[in-house]
Amino acid sequence: MEEMKNTALKILMRTARSLTIQILDEGADYHTKEYDIYINGEKYLTTDKTVETVYGLRPAEDLTVSVGRSGERSEELSVRTAEEFVTLNVRDFGARGDGETDDTLSIQAAIMTCPENSRVLIPEGTFRFTNLFLKSDLTLELAKGAVLLAIPDREKVPILPGRIESYDEKSEFLPGTWEGGPMSSYASILTGIGVENVVICGLGTLDGNAGFDNWWDLPNHKNDPNRPRMIFLNHCRNVTVQGITVKNSPAWNLHPYFSQHLKFYDIHIESPSNSPNTDGLNPESCTDVEIAGVHFSVGDDCIAVKSGTLYMGRTYKTPSRDILIHHCLMEKGHGAVTIGSEIAAGVDNIQIRDCRFLNTDRGLRVKTRRGRGKDSYLQGITFEGIRMEGVLSAFVINSFYFCGPDGRSEYVATKEKLPVDERTPRIGKIVIRNVVCEDCHVAGIYFWGLPESVIEEVEMENVRISFAKDAQKGRAAMMNGCDEGSRQGIFIRNASKVVMKNVTLSGCAGKEVDLENVDEFIRQ
Repeated sequence: MEEMKNTALKILMRTARSLTIQILDEGADYHTKEYDIYINGEKYLTTDKTVETVYGLRPAEDLTVSVGRSGERSEELSVRTAEEFVTLNVRDFGARGDGETDDTLSIQAAIMTCPENSRVLIPEGTFRFTNLFLKSDLTLELAKGAVLLAIPDREKVPILPGRIESYDEKSEFLPGTWEGGPMSSYASILTGIGVENVVICGLGTLDGNAGFDNWWDLPNHKNDPNRPRMIFLNHCRNVTVQGITVKNSPAWNLHPYFSQHLKFYDIHIESPSNSPNTDGLNPESCTDVEIAGVHFSVGDDCIAVKSGTLYMGRTYKTPSRDILIHHCLMEKGHGAVTIGSEIAAGVDNIQIRDCRFLNTDRGLRVKTRRGRGKDSYLQGITFEGIRMEGVLSAFVINSFYFCGPDGRSEYVATKEKLPVDERTPRIGKIVIRNVVCEDCHVAGIYFWGLPESVIEEVEMENVRISFAKDAQKGRAAMMNGCDEGSRQGIFIRNASKVVMKNVTLSGCAGKEVDLENVDEFIRQ
């Protein structure tokens, strides 16, 4: 039993037709050792993923689930699949799935017709459509071999206004948003506004069909309306996205916005490395979010936790909080896990653990700037059990982020100490533990806080960083004053307390530790 003594199972979610399980294998990240999964005592499939989904089950079925390897088996878990009333196959509503016909109306009709405890099934085939709107109490399943292929025709896509004043002239409705503010945007490929109890799942593909000949040719920050996202969830509750492949999004891939109780499991999110603003998953002013077993390969940040720009933070004061990110694989993005930069309402309790980062520009990336506001307090960020390979810079805290409107103004860029006022953000305590970073290129630890609002505390323990022998040059942070370099060790500006226990760097070029305006630096 030596092989299995530390291995157990957890059921992350169940539908009428599938189970998503987590193999609890100590020390595993996105991948683990190869295991067999057993359903009712019979071998069902073999996997080396920590989070895996079993398909082809039946509704309201009692099952036992276990895993095994080397002749040994874990304890069995008992589980019952969910109830299902009916399945609505979109072909029965007139959808052809021939890769040529516009099937938008047929698929939307199936969605709007679907009763509770039922599913809309996208079967094998290529179904072209412009965009779809979700409704409550819906399971939308993309079968193996099914492709929902968006039609990138701006003339056919509806527009979500950024701000609609209410009749009482006191409140407002904000259907559209772009990078932290109420701005008009094209309706996303899948849009949910005010819906709850929704599952989007399956083995199929949601393809935004974006390219440089359509959506990606629009310049940043100058559009009205702005580009759509792939899945936009605005003021939604109890939504799960599981299993599907999401690719070629016009902008951000998955964007939950002022939403609660969200699960993202066993998804593949893909965009070319040079595609603009194709962030993987950006929870904005959201509460209770779990992201597990997701593979990201995108053109911008893999995950970016946000809470709006100054207007949204000051008006609604809704931070992103209670977010758990675990057993994910991030590659090729600007940042593996990013906090910011549109973060005006702050964040609280963000846990990132047991993940692997491959060839991202940065590992942990905190980005903010003056103008985010006094409610922009970043606290409770814990980062542990991470393995990085080939990242340019492992840990970056940047309080002078210059992308976006006014980002290159003197107010944002100056390194002089300015008065603290209602526009001044804060960075609280960040904890980093048990991290190995190999073949780092540009910088190991690069922290630059505001002189008038210093980084309050960083605690690092059991962190090992080694630099690539043929390290490429680059800039650790997107800010004015960050010079190009390589194999930079520990660079810290404007911090109150930094504690490093068993933190080692090998292969640094020049000075290993470079501090300025750091009140307390403890290295053990």
